[in-house]
Amino acid sequence: MPEFPIRKIMVVTEEIRHEGGTPPDRPRLRAAAMALVKNPFAGGYAQDLQPAMEDLKPLGRELTGRLIAALGGDADFIDGYGKGAIVGTAGEIEHGALWHVPGGYAMRERLGASRAIVPSAMKVGAFGSSLDVPLGHANAAYVRSHFDAITVTAHDGPRPDEILFVLAMSIGGRVHSRMGGLEAWQVKGEDGLR
Repeated sequence: MPEFPIRKIMVVTEEIRHEGGTPPDRPRLRAAAMALVKNPFAGGYAQDLQPAMEDLKPLGRELTGRLIAALGGDADFIDGYGKGAIVGTAGEIEHGALWHVPGGYAMRERLGASRAIVPSAMKVGAFGSSLDVPLGHANAAYVRSHFDAITVTAHDGPRPDEILFVLAMSIGGRVHSRMGGLEAWQVKGEDGLR
């Protein structure tokens, strides 16, 4: 059974007060929780990776809890999410895909009515690489106001034999969103799309 020892956990929060226009009634909040972990598959090729997703479930739950706390502690207000991974250069992109189930489902469990797919981005990257983690509405993928990203980096990683796993959440859509389409207040929450 693979192990993913954690070297470091980081949480970043953003409070967006305006984007050049009139400040909104409430600032928009975004946050990302990240963990730099040892990649047990670095430097070689393993055919069967899927069982390792089970080993990452506790990390998904821990980062989810930290994100909810960073955004005020009340999951009912969180309406956007996303996930990502940067795999160090001794690994392969598929090692980042290990995060789909443990990261995505950990957030879905805690956020309750979250039917939309969890947007995701991953790449193999060198030390200090950044990643734009996509964000989308947690219950309806077609809500345009929530199409966004939060950029993350670990200044001291990932090392070649590490992976940076990331979860991200937000409260509210883009400040001054005005691109039309389905509005958050119109969400029916039946199919993850609308």
